[in-house]
Amino acid sequence: MKIYFTRHGKTEWNEERRFQGMEGDSPLLPQSYEEIKQLGIHLKEIPFETIYSSPLSRAKLTAEGILSQLDHAPKIILSDNLKELGLGELEGQKIETGKKLYPKQMKAMRDSPLDYDPTPFNGETFEEMIERSVPFVKGKIAEAKEGPLLFVSHGMTLGAIIQTLVGTPLEEIRKQGGLNNNSLSVIDYTDGIFTLEKWNDESFLG
Repeated sequence: MKIYFTRHGKTEWNEERRFQGMEGDSPLLPQSYEEIKQLGIHLKEIPFETIYSSPLSRAKLTAEGILSQLDHAPKIILSDNLKELGLGELEGQKIETGKKLYPKQMKAMRDSPLDYDPTPFNGETFEEMIERSVPFVKGKIAEAKEGPLLFVSHGMTLGAIIQTLVGTPLEEIRKQGGLNNNSLSVIDYTDGIFTLEKWNDESFLG
């Protein structure tokens, strides 16, 4: 079975370098809709069994934009388990502000998830995010008849899900860096083994 993952289109807060997180949200940029369309065209012949999406508008609109281009129209199912890593009081704040206030935590978020402690700003740990998201994805894979499946979510969450599925330990889940907006990653699931086939692909974007 093939499992596809895509990060939502770029938003105003992405452009302004603001944290969005689990509850923070902002509108997609106008050009993002064209990039979402390109991704949908790239995937148009794939007969997805189901599309699962975070309910945050930036992900939901991305999922709907992809769906509009597909030859086969599966259901979109929304789940809070696919929300972004919760950033507590930092949501909506500038990334530079976060770096000034919490330099140790911001460095760990980027480079060392095992050492990341978001307690000072009431955020969510990587362990907590993985505990809610990975079992959800595994459950939907187990429920699927034949697949393929598409998951539309967020950069930190998707990166952690994908790396955890393929057996990467927590301390190394950021080793390949982050996922770009509208990028595509693909895992093959055969005989109980997850194999990463594609990571952060943007080759289909104009």
